[in-house]
Amino acid sequence: MIVNFFRFPLVYLAAPGMFVLFAIFHPIHSTRGGISGASGNPPERVIVELFTSEGCSSCPPADALLKSLSEQQPLDGVQILALEEHVDYWNQLGWRDPFASNAFSRRQTDYAEAFGRDGVYTPQMIVNGQIEFVGSRSTEAREAIQKAASEPKLQVILGLSGDAGANKATIEVTVRNPHGISFHEPAELWVAITETNLQSDVKAGENSGETLKHAAIVRSLRRVESLPEVSSFNGRFNLSLDPRWKRENLSMVAFVAERTSRKIAGAGTISLRP
Repeated sequence: MIVNFFRFPLVYLAAPGMFVLFAIFHPIHSTRGGISGASGNPPERVIVELFTSEGCSSCPPADALLKSLSEQQPLDGVQILALEEHVDYWNQLGWRDPFASNAFSRRQTDYAEAFGRDGVYTPQMIVNGQIEFVGSRSTEAREAIQKAASEPKLQVILGLSGDAGANKATIEVTVRNPHGISFHEPAELWVAITETNLQSDVKAGENSGETLKHAAIVRSLRRVESLPEVSSFNGRFNLSLDPRWKRENLSMVAFVAERTSRKIAGAGTISLRP
């Protein structure tokens, strides 16, 4: 079932798990670049967030939809970047979700405030921080993703720098503004670590007896830099990864979002596979 929960006080998002991040930014000059698609142009990357829980009986169809969208990539010229975020407010209702974090509940509450809502619900899908709807609605999802893909974006280009060890990675991030996008408020750079091929055999609660398979579950999500003016820059990040995460299934997603409206202006991703 879909359940609405009243809003609780806003708290700064703290990432779950072990994720240590250092960054130094240096100005750069804008040049042509990026990952090229079949047409020679980089794909239009769209962030699709799903707020979900293994304790919610309405959530498995939404999980399956996100998994299908991210694995099949059904829209031409569009790369869907999935962020499956498990909230913790279902944990006291029969099943403790092993992937849940209060950090994601707070992030969802931040969105509710930005959207002018009085509460939150699951499953909720949010496309590029702007369009929200019940997360199992396939037609709405495709339409929202296509709409977000048509808007001009920043280029966010990621690269691995050397081999830092089994539980570490060094990432280089470049952000360019080829369309001259202007912002009416400060923007922020966010970094997520996601893991795929995760599943649970649920033993209690509304999904008792079910085996739930997931899309790209967010293991850690952090705001790493405030950008008063969005201009081209690059940075190098040293990441420390929780050894319990399977490195071959990990990816990093970086995106730039407006601080208040939450609109995502550009995103990139890279596999952390050794």
